[in-house]
Amino acid sequence: MNLKIKEQQLTLEGKTYSIEAISQLITTAPEASSPFHQELYSFLKDWFNPSPYITVQTSGSTGTPKQLTVFKKQMMQSARLTCEFLHLQPGDTALLCMPLQYIAGKMMVVRALVAELNLILRTPSGHPLADISCPLEFAAMVPLQVYNSLQLSEEKERLSQIRLLIIGGGAVDAVLEREIKQLPNIVYSTYGMTETLSHIALRRLNGAEASSHYQPFSSVKLSLSADNTLVIDAPLVCNEQLRTNDVADFFEDGTFSILGRKDNIINTGGIKVQAEKIEETLRPIISNSFAITSVPDQRLGEAIVLLVERSFDLKMIKKQIDILLPKYQGPKHVYRVERLPITDSGKIDRMACKVLAIKFTLLIKE
Repeated sequence: MNLKIKEQQLTLEGKTYSIEAISQLITTAPEASSPFHQELYSFLKDWFNPSPYITVQTSGSTGTPKQLTVFKKQMMQSARLTCEFLHLQPGDTALLCMPLQYIAGKMMVVRALVAELNLILRTPSGHPLADISCPLEFAAMVPLQVYNSLQLSEEKERLSQIRLLIIGGGAVDAVLEREIKQLPNIVYSTYGMTETLSHIALRRLNGAEASSHYQPFSSVKLSLSADNTLVIDAPLVCNEQLRTNDVADFFEDGTFSILGRKDNIINTGGIKVQAEKIEETLRPIISNSFAITSVPDQRLGEAIVLLVERSFDLKMIKKQIDILLPKYQGPKHVYRVERLPITDSGKIDRMACKVLAIKFTLLIKE
């Protein structure tokens, strides 16, 4: 694949634009075009300016959102790795339904440019397949979009007809994964972050090749820190070695699994538990949105807290929790919230959940 920016062209909704045509499109974009089209034109304007760099923004799911300055050529390398891994071909139709202010949306555009894909736009929403009529070779979605699409028969059929679907921006829980396993197409979960310019590893969720482990790209070298967190060496997309806060397990075949974030380890009574693992265990018994967090506790150090949206049967949940979880993993407090705090990119805002849990606990003590 040619990585020279000046030779790229973009096929949008079936119409191919040269560099000159893209420049005209950007400068003469009709006011009647959708805000999402305007966002695309704004990104293309940044992409085709003379600077070798572009600014990207982190989602803020694990801290304060920040802006990063990255090489455009490294974004193109990331796009090439994905397109080659998935065997995407020029002319394949790809769906862009992710916000363009974050790396996931930007990288779908770059993949279309690098691999000469036909890019179809849908304003980001919880139901990106609501009005899709054309066949799709490739799409990227967050777990919530996939979950919503599976709830409606018409959208579920459209989802199953996407030849290649990648899911990122959050963990695919066990319940969703069980539904995905029934789909006839090819579905992957991705592992990556803004700093790696999208994903550096994928794991198949369905079919004969389904796995619970992520397979890194061949150019990516991984190791573990002293805290068992993942260390990434991906020279094609990162200038420096990247130390993550993701607690990981390695396997002999070079694959890995993610247990959760170091930030989400709760030390309760001297035993370390991973918030994400508790959530995974509880998901089959709690239909409402929920999250596990913690509050300071004089006796335990940290006490586990369960936040659940809207009304629920507290006695029933507690009874089922006692069956599913060992005593040291069971929530010491269960609080009902109107809505869980989430980031702009749709992920659980872990820090805001902790603050909310502390407020509830203080109110009860008063």
